[in-house]
Amino acid sequence: MSWILKPSGDVPRPPGSTEELVEDPTDPSRKVRRKAANQPFLAYKEYRKKQEQEHQAWLLRKQEREEKLSRGETVGPEERDPTAEEEVGLLGLLKFTVYMLLIIVLAGKFFTGSFLWEYDGKWVRLKTYLPENNGRLFSESYLATFDGRDENKPLYLAIDGDVYDVSSNRRTYGPGGPYRHMAGVDAARSFATGCFATHRTHDLRGLSEEELQSVRHWKRFFADHKTYFKVGRVLHPPVDPESPIPEPCDPSKAHVQPTENDLKKGRRLVEFKHSVPSHKEHAEL
Repeated sequence: MSWILKPSGDVPRPPGSTEELVEDPTDPSRKVRRKAANQPFLAYKEYRKKQEQEHQAWLLRKQEREEKLSRGETVGPEERDPTAEEEVGLLGLLKFTVYMLLIIVLAGKFFTGSFLWEYDGKWVRLKTYLPENNGRLFSESYLATFDGRDENKPLYLAIDGDVYDVSSNRRTYGPGGPYRHMAGVDAARSFATGCFATHRTHDLRGLSEEELQSVRHWKRFFADHKTYFKVGRVLHPPVDPESPIPEPCDPSKAHVQPTENDLKKGRRLVEFKHSVPSHKEHAEL
């Protein structure tokens, strides 16, 4: 691109002076003046002429090399055509991508103090790209041993069958914490009702659609949390559909009877849970 950045040619002559006419680069049958407006075109013509000369010289050297090879003489490495355009290629594209990423993260550090521009979503967390851990199964009694009282063990809680490691927040879920009742047990019902002390059960019968939506919300909260991670599932014994539904801890709801639709929905949830569904199936409930 030197013919654009540094065009060659004579300095335009003052008006009235005799100007030299040269061949038009676009039409050899015409002649043009060496005025400033024509300099880029004339410079390009000179550039192409020089390129052709270099290419012909390279072809001559290449032919001489091949003749030496045919005679069995020792020759050096093959010379690259100096006029050939350099191709970007896969390696060049990879380098460009790496350089752009470096520029972006350094700019983020400069402007926001964070290499990721203060982004803290799921896509920058390692567990997003790891396979979901569904292999470890817990009984209710075994899950209870991870309630935080033994400091040598991790701290687990479960919600609707999914067991999560919440050891990074022992102040909240460990002994003496505000949500200690949820540790070592599947207290899915308490996530919906707020009855942390009395609803430490996975029994979701009789809950309203709003309360079931609350359970789904908390399941997404633990699944997407940046420091909590899933470690397995807990297996519950079947819930007797005819057994009493846990009483509300709020006195204002103590005499509110669930609708027939709520009871049917609760029985379906009980029957469905004991088939040990996948996490995706839970999210669709």
